[in-house]
Amino acid sequence: MGTAIPLIVFTVLWGGVGIGLPFVVPKGPNRGIIQVILMLTAATCWLFWLCCYLAQLNPLIGPKLSQHAILLMAREWGNEIKP
Repeated sequence: MGTAIPLIVFTVLWGGVGIGLPFVVPKGPNRGIIQVILMLTAATCWLFWLCCYLAQLNPLIGPKLSQHAILLMAREWGNEIKP
């Protein structure tokens, strides 16, 4: 449930921008263009946020540590590794 709350909140936020705001654009010669801009902005911002959020859930690249650093951390944390 911890990962669902931000997903729901930001989906509702960007959904409101992309679905709700185009209805309140004042009438004028550029109304259609402004509506499309709002929808595309909401879609791309939501997609960018989603990619960044999901990349943090399962990072592909971890830290590169030397063998000495790994052995030192294991000893300090109480899990000494015997070579």
